[in-house]
Amino acid sequence: MRRDSERMPALTFATMGTVVSLRLGDFAADTAAGDLVETVFRRWDQQFSLYRDDSELSRVARGDIRLTDASETLRNCYALALDWRDRTRGVFTPHRADGVIDLSGVVKALAIAEAGAALIASGFADWSINAGGDVLVSGQPGERFEAWESADSAMPTGHRVAAPAAATEHLEWVVAIVNPFDRGDVIASVPLRHPLRAVATSGSAERGEHIWTALNGEPSPFRQVSVFAADIVTADVLATAIVAGGEATLNEMTERFPIDVLAVLRDGQLLATPGLRRAE
Repeated sequence: MRRDSERMPALTFATMGTVVSLRLGDFAADTAAGDLVETVFRRWDQQFSLYRDDSELSRVARGDIRLTDASETLRNCYALALDWRDRTRGVFTPHRADGVIDLSGVVKALAIAEAGAALIASGFADWSINAGGDVLVSGQPGERFEAWESADSAMPTGHRVAAPAAATEHLEWVVAIVNPFDRGDVIASVPLRHPLRAVATSGSAERGEHIWTALNGEPSPFRQVSVFAADIVTADVLATAIVAGGEATLNEMTERFPIDVLAVLRDGQLLATPGLRRAE
């Protein structure tokens, strides 16, 4: 666990092939909160990482244990992924091209969600969890954030916003969406207002063409897709689904789900839902 600068206090640790950052709205980089979040992520990684030979999911993939004999947690996670496959008409899938079960499309989001619930249960009301650019927030940030935290594709910061019909100001958690063509540039800063308190970003900017597409073998028209939703699992799944399914899936998912989307086309053009255009 590493503590960031005093100007922008945060607790960070590496897991799941990325960096997780926890910020608390009361300024304090509370090590108890950090240990709580880290414990949750470590457990999910140990059970579901396909890069760990000793993980339960790796043992299922090798055939060492049958899926029906796996733990209830793994079977429930797989059922959730199958449910999302049905809800996205097969565009999102928990299976690799070789048939191996790969639950990475939901596992990180589930870890974020559980860590957030654990913080709330422990009395921490104001926080931001950023796992490689997938962000979930609660409450409000403190009087800080003169700089931004670099992440995969989103950076949580603080932003002073004039409260509607009020003489005072309040703070909101804000994510800064990074330009996939220039990692030092920000293309949008969006307040995570109720009910959309989560954002996840998928695309080829960081890891190349790693997402299977349902576009007859053609690459996705999107270089990057950020989805804002009420919960992090919905945001993460639909960001992946929209990259995989292209513009038809973008149109369908925005009609069926209460989300906002910021998509970057391969030529650099931006597509934004009305909610994001109003937030600018």
